[in-house]
Amino acid sequence: MKNLKACTTVLVGKKATIDGSTMAARNDDTFLPLTPQRFVTYPSVSDRHETLTSGQNGFTAPLPESGYRYQGTPNVDVEHEGVYDENGFNEKNVGMSATESVYANERVLAADPLIVDGLAEDSIVAMVLPFINSAKEGVTYLGNLIAKYGSPEGNGVIFNDANDVWYMEIVTGHHWVAQRIPDDAYAATGNRVAIRTVDFNDPNNFLWSDGIQKFVTENHLNPDQSGWDFRHIFGTATEFDQHYNTPRQWYAQRLLNPEIEQSPEDLDLPFIRHASRKISLEDVESILSSHYNGTQFDPLGHGSEADKRRYRPISLSRTQNSHVLQVRNDAPAQASAILWLCFGIPAFTPYVPFFGNSTETDESYHNTPMELNIDLKSAYWMYRTLSMLVESHHAKFIQSDLDYLKDSRQYHYNFIAETINKARDLSGTQLTEFLTSQNKVMTNEMATRTKKLIEQLIMHGLQLSELTFTMDKNL
Repeated sequence: MKNLKACTTVLVGKKATIDGSTMAARNDDTFLPLTPQRFVTYPSVSDRHETLTSGQNGFTAPLPESGYRYQGTPNVDVEHEGVYDENGFNEKNVGMSATESVYANERVLAADPLIVDGLAEDSIVAMVLPFINSAKEGVTYLGNLIAKYGSPEGNGVIFNDANDVWYMEIVTGHHWVAQRIPDDAYAATGNRVAIRTVDFNDPNNFLWSDGIQKFVTENHLNPDQSGWDFRHIFGTATEFDQHYNTPRQWYAQRLLNPEIEQSPEDLDLPFIRHASRKISLEDVESILSSHYNGTQFDPLGHGSEADKRRYRPISLSRTQNSHVLQVRNDAPAQASAILWLCFGIPAFTPYVPFFGNSTETDESYHNTPMELNIDLKSAYWMYRTLSMLVESHHAKFIQSDLDYLKDSRQYHYNFIAETINKARDLSGTQLTEFLTSQNKVMTNEMATRTKKLIEQLIMHGLQLSELTFTMDKNL
C-alpha cells in the first residue's frame, strides 16, 4: 500500500469532558512533509448506481444507492496519493476518523494474512460514513465490510456521536475488536494495538469479528497464562514500539494523569484511563500539538541531543491535518457536531471550528493547489507557511505565535457560543444554511488574523539576518 499513515489518537467519553461533549481526535501523519489536503462536503445521494475503485490497491465494491451528506479531507493529488478522506461528520452527527495505522505480529498474520485488494484506508471513509446512523452502527457496518472484502493493512478506526465513542482495531485480514470508551474515561494511542482485555459477555461495550475466539484458540495465539488481552495476542512489543509508539501514549497520560508515575517505554501502559480532572477541548489539542513540551525529550527544548532525538514526537512536520470531532450535548442537535480542523503543524497553528451541519466548505479549504501560491488564498498553504516561519525562528517567534493561538481560541469559543445561541431559533434548511454561512465567517476571520501574523513575523525575520556587522553606529 502507498501513503501509509503514522498517527496519534485521543478519545474522550461524555462524562469525562468539561462540557459533556464526546470527543474523538487524531493527527493524520504521512511519511512526507507535504501531502496537500482539501476539506470538502460531499452531497447526499439517492438512486445511485456506482462502483468505488481504489487507485491504490485495486479494491472494488458497489456503493449503496443512497447515502447521507458527509465531510472529508481528501488528498489533492488523488491520482498518485489516493483519496484518503480521513475524517468528518455525516448529516446524522456521526463522526468518523480513519485510520490509526496499527501493526499485528507475525504469528496472527500467518494464520490470517492481510488481503492485498481489501478495503484500505484510502477508501474506508467513503465506504462507511455516508451510510451509518450512530457510532456503534459504524463499527458493525465496517465489520461486515471487512468480513466480505478483507483488509490489506492494520487500521484503528474512530466513531463518535452524542452518546458514544468507539475505537475499532482491524488487525489481520478479517479479524478485529472494538471497544466503547467508558463515559467517564479517556484513551490515547499511537500506531500500536491498543485495546487490552475484551469482555465477550458485554456486547454493549465490546464488539468483535465472528469467530475470533475460536481463531485464537485453534492457532495457539494467546501467550498469557490466563485472560484474553487483545494487545498481547495480536500486537507487537518491540524496541521500535518503545521509541516510536509508547512515548506518545505516555505523554498523553502524563498530561491528564500527572499524579501517575510511568515510563515512556512501558509496553504495558493501559488503554483506558480516568483523568484526574475534567478534560477540555484545549487538553485534547495540547496532546495532539505537543512535542514532549516540558520534558527533556522535546526536540525544541533544552535536553541533551540524545534525549531530544530519543522519541518520536506527537506533532510533526508530517502532520497533514489534526482534528477533533466534537459532539456537544448542550446545543441543539442540528448544531451539535463541530469539526475542529488544523491544517498546519498543530504545534504552531490553530484548530478552526466547522459545524458538521453544512452543505459546503469555503473555497480556501476545498480548492487547495498542489504547490504554494504566495497569495496564501489556500488555507492549507497559509497554515503550513505559518508553521514554517515559527519553527525557523522558534525562540524569537514562539511567544507571538502562542499569543495568536490563545486569542484565536477565545474568539472561537465566543463565536461558537453566539452561533449556537442563534441556532436555537432555527431549524431544517434555514439552520443548515445559517451554519454554512457561519463556517465561512469563521474562515474569513481566521485568514485575516493569520495573514496579519505572517506579515509581522516576516517583518521581524527580516531584521534577524546573520549577514550583519557593526563597528560604528554610522556604518
